[in-house]
Amino acid sequence: MKLLTILGVSVGASLITVIILFVVKAMDSKQGEAPGLVGQQLAACSPKPNCVNSETGTPSDKKVAPFSLTPGQTEQDWSRLQASIKLQGGELIEVKTGYLAATFTSSLFGFVDDLEARIDEQNAVIQIRSASRVGTSDFGANRIRVEQLRQRYEAKP
Repeated sequence: MKLLTILGVSVGASLITVIILFVVKAMDSKQGEAPGLVGQQLAACSPKPNCVNSETGTPSDKKVAPFSLTPGQTEQDWSRLQASIKLQGGELIEVKTGYLAATFTSSLFGFVDDLEARIDEQNAVIQIRSASRVGTSDFGANRIRVEQLRQRYEAKP
């Protein structure tokens, strides 16, 4: 019986420690901002598996397809992307001509992830990047976010 009590206390203490670590990391994620454009492109993903990007040169494990632009409707498409981000629960932080930065906050611990997009008129697409600010793995959350955003965007109202 003593062994079960000791085991229960150990497991409980470990669980509390993990929860505290998650809360601290979530607080850390509230600091910082999206990296912005680097040489007129979205920043490359770090080696960590918590980022996806549509820019040329992105490794295949982090690659997502860009969003298509409708010929002659770039401004409407850009507005539709912004509306789609808001509908999905994102907060637009910066919107400039041809570039935007938004944040998404997880409901459980409040982790903040960055989503960035830029209009790539040369290729008639919107390039997109979604990345976690802290941690290593995102359990595929950024890839899922981009694909859900793509579905909203392509559903053209």
